[in-house]
Amino acid sequence: MKIVATIEARMNSSRLPGKVMLRSQGKTMLEHLVVRLKSVEVIDEIILATTLNSLDDILKQEAQRLNIKIYRGDEENVMKRVILAAEMAAADIVVETTADCPILDPKIVQRSIDIFKVSSCDYVSNIMPATYPDGMAVQVFGLATLRKSYGLTKDRLDLEHVSLHMRNNPNLFSQVNFTAPPNMYWPGLGLTLDEKLDFDLIDKIIQEFGITDETFSCEQVVRFLKSNPSLIVNNSVLRKGNS
Repeated sequence: MKIVATIEARMNSSRLPGKVMLRSQGKTMLEHLVVRLKSVEVIDEIILATTLNSLDDILKQEAQRLNIKIYRGDEENVMKRVILAAEMAAADIVVETTADCPILDPKIVQRSIDIFKVSSCDYVSNIMPATYPDGMAVQVFGLATLRKSYGLTKDRLDLEHVSLHMRNNPNLFSQVNFTAPPNMYWPGLGLTLDEKLDFDLIDKIIQEFGITDETFSCEQVVRFLKSNPSLIVNNSVLRKGNS
């Protein structure tokens, strides 16, 4: 069973255009995420699922530099884009991630895959309800399951948010959600890259840990920010729904 991590990314973000190419400690935000996913040994391949928009030509170059595959498809139909990207990589199991989660904890990714393997369910996530900090979201499902979901919906929101249809139909798709242990429970903490204030915080976190440990954990981040609450400058940022 081939396990493929997909990364949804585009340059044309409405709130912070070009955010995935912002740099911290010499690496783009996309590179930080790729380094983390590459450290998860059970992931066989990583593929960037981006768009045909010419603005995303730079992401093609970045994917080539990072030695990961790239698929370019429909800007609005993200669900189809992820399916075709996963098919291009010959995936059996899809680990869905987004480039606006540049410091996603590899251990959380590994845990999600482990649960999927032993649970015999259709869909595994840690977002129903969210208990980890925002920015630690990961979702795992079979490519066949995603194809089935796609065949059952034409709703615009479902097509925009890849796994929304699965999440909203537990009668059709068996689901497991895992929750954060107490030392990582902080659903109100924003570690996603949506606005400039988010970058300011993520940049500070990477500066704190990134020189010595490129795959620092969610637990380390939570401990660091609880000891330095003045660094949390992005409490005012409003979050959209998970993908």
